[in-house]
Amino acid sequence: MKSITMDKLIKALREFNEERDWDQFHSPENLVKSISIEAGELLECFQWGNDYNKEAVCEELADVFTYCIMLADKLDVSIEDIVLNKLDKTKKKYPVEKSKGISTKYDKL
Repeated sequence: MKSITMDKLIKALREFNEERDWDQFHSPENLVKSISIEAGELLECFQWGNDYNKEAVCEELADVFTYCIMLADKLDVSIEDIVLNKLDKTKKKYPVEKSKGISTKYDKL
């Protein structure tokens, strides 16, 4: 599978939306709503158990990622930075020595 950088992905999404004049519909509020809607459609793929259609899951997952990327772009934040910053915070909440192999919430460790 061909690797694509985040910058190229953002550029491709911008071009796609510009060609269709859709940016006018992409307020942060509308993008957040779209993320939630698409996440619900992703969840629906697993509604009746673990017997899922991988192609359908991938399409819904792509929709969720697309709207998340568009929201980050609209807010002018770096996806890499916000994910790595959150990971650092989560590492502090869930130190390996207390959380390895268990799913207990951080405030109960």
